[in-house]
This record gives sequence, C-alpha cells and structure tokens, in this order.
Amino acid sequence: MITFIKTDSSNNHFQLLIKELDKDLAIRDGDEHAFYAQFNKVDMIKQVIVAYEGAIPVACGVIKSFSDDTMEVKRMWVEPNYRGQGIASLILKELESWTKELNCNRCILETGNKQLEALALYPKNGYHIIENFGPYVGVANSVCFEKQLS
Repeated sequence: MITFIKTDSSNNHFQLLIKELDKDLAIRDGDEHAFYAQFNKVDMIKQVIVAYEGAIPVACGVIKSFSDDTMEVKRMWVEPNYRGQGIASLILKELESWTKELNCNRCILETGNKQLEALALYPKNGYHIIENFGPYVGVANSVCFEKQLS
C-alpha cells in the first residue's frame, strides 16, 4: 500500500529520490542538462510529497509558488521498480489537493520532450499543453502543461 507524507525539501528521503531523478535527467537531457538544472534547485521548498511503499521511499513531487493563483509542479520522480502502478498520478492528485488548500486554482509544469513517461502522464491526468512559460520560452526541448483545478 502506498502512503504519502507532506514535508519540505530538507527531508532525507526526498533528497535521496531527487539524486536518482537528477542522474536520470543528466542522461536524458545530455548537453542541455546544465540549463535545466539551474531551475531545479530545491533548497527552501515548503511543499514536498514523498510516497512510501511500507517504509521504503519510492516517489516524490513538489509544488512551488508561481503566482498568486498558480503552483508549479516540479521534481516528479518514481523509482523505476515502482513504475506502472499509478503512483505518479496519485502524487499529482496529492499535489493538486495541496494546491487548492493553498487557495490556488491552477497547476503548471515543464517537462522535456525526451521524458516520454511524463508526456503520457500529464494529459492522462487532465493537463493540457500551453505555450512555454518563464525561462522555457523559446526552448525547443521544453513542453509546458497546465491544469485548472475546480
């Protein structure tokens, strides 16, 4: 059974999970990794979800403030042995619920066009492609999504 905790970016299990995420992204992004890494700093993030199978941390996700009514979803990761079980969708639901608790009504995110799992995950969960925002404007590898929350 998968359980979730709300925490912040100082959580040791979160730190271990994002080290794995960063290794994976370094391979997928190749020469562009340094560009993307500058936008993935996690110091002082207050809204982190860590998913557990028993006592084992298996996945994570983050929201951070983008504007008064919008949170940005970042640092989504599911350990490879736990993929295909719907855990990423469950984390998104937790992050969306937390977004609403924070009186925001929209989530946005950026992913890379080489992250095929992400490109399938977000539309399946009601996210729609939007024009690239912020530092991703004009970046060919970036794909940006949004979801209006009811």
